[in-house]
Amino acid sequence: MIKAPAPDTTAATTSPRVHRRLTVLETEHFPAYVVWELTLRCDHACAHCGSRAGGARDDELTTEKALLVVEELKAMKAREVVLIGGEAYLHEGFLDVVRALKAAGIRPTMTTGGKGITAQLALDMKAAGIHAVSVSVDGLEAEHNLMRQSAKSFAGTMTAIDNLRAAHILVAANTNVNRLNHAGLEDLFEILAARGITSWQVQITVPLGRAADRPQLLLQPYDLVDVVPRIAALKEKAFTRGILVMPGNNLGYFGPEEALLRTPHNTAGLNVAKDHWQGCQAGKRVMGIESNGSIKGCPSLQPHYIGGTVKDRPLKELWNDTPQLAFNRDRGTDDLWGFCKTCPFADVCKGGCTFTAHALFGRPGNNPYCHFRARTLAAQGLRERLVPAKAADGLPFDHGLFDLVIEPLDAPEPDAAPTSAAALVSISRPAKKKQLAPA
Repeated sequence: MIKAPAPDTTAATTSPRVHRRLTVLETEHFPAYVVWELTLRCDHACAHCGSRAGGARDDELTTEKALLVVEELKAMKAREVVLIGGEAYLHEGFLDVVRALKAAGIRPTMTTGGKGITAQLALDMKAAGIHAVSVSVDGLEAEHNLMRQSAKSFAGTMTAIDNLRAAHILVAANTNVNRLNHAGLEDLFEILAARGITSWQVQITVPLGRAADRPQLLLQPYDLVDVVPRIAALKEKAFTRGILVMPGNNLGYFGPEEALLRTPHNTAGLNVAKDHWQGCQAGKRVMGIESNGSIKGCPSLQPHYIGGTVKDRPLKELWNDTPQLAFNRDRGTDDLWGFCKTCPFADVCKGGCTFTAHALFGRPGNNPYCHFRARTLAAQGLRERLVPAKAADGLPFDHGLFDLVIEPLDAPEPDAAPTSAAALVSISRPAKKKQLAPA
């Protein structure tokens, strides 16, 4: 699956477009930004795919029904729809949906692995109305190909970028960061910049779907102490090249570089103190649509958060009336626990990215993937390590469970920690459940 995490209120993180802040008058809940999995059919079989994409779902929306959903989105004043998959272009009605969105006054964009974007398809996409495309590039060539289980995938993404640019479509890139590829981020930026991208979204790999089968691939929370400042430095460098780097919603949180990470503006001479993470937007300004018409507040949320399907109820009813879609709208700090419960940024952050915390512990409210948290513990000579305790079931958007171990900052890596690239993406099953560290 090519996934686009839900954006915060300052930017749609997968779209290479002009970013702006929402005004006070725009605080009512409506699906301004929609991420639509048009089909689960895919021409990749990525090792980190959250939806375990490959074959289409048995009950995917027909083109006719999808076009009716476009009309419902228009009535609800949606502003932008990001078409994802699987691969959206593998749906028979892909270009029909793009044309309908454009005609409805909704900006059609796309996130893709790029394998099948030929020069002709790029021209057809432009003619249909695609505004911008974000191509997934998950590391340097060797690492990207390993993650995407294809020896020619990296070359395909570069060709896709070239074809899209030749068709005069705005092109961005997005990258999942993990232990396999994080060392090459600086070199990857140079490759992408030379290819002419306009923006770059950087997020961390989360144990959903196939990534849940490969816990050794994941960053450990203490890795953020190194990774986040490097991404912030790349953002400053990117500004000088006319490229906007933005974090995905599961990266960052209130470290020294937070304002820089979140701002859509070149910080030179500007006061960006108010540019910071403003809490999960799932079900507030963001909607996710699965290919069978299931609706949830964010495209990456687990099945637990599905409110129903457009086959059974109008989209507006699902958005307005189901608790699964509304869970985040009046959310306070009551469901926070562990470190997040005592954090000085709790009222604003509310535990960071919902689907990330849920993928680790089976519920939101405590998210160890936090730069402030990792730095705070490091100052005390401590760190947190995630230890797999329960395997995922093997279904789209499934997850296992992890224990959280607190240990000395200088503790050695476990003896069983893999070191080779191939070992990082091999399937491993978690050990028996260990004792959970105190919350």
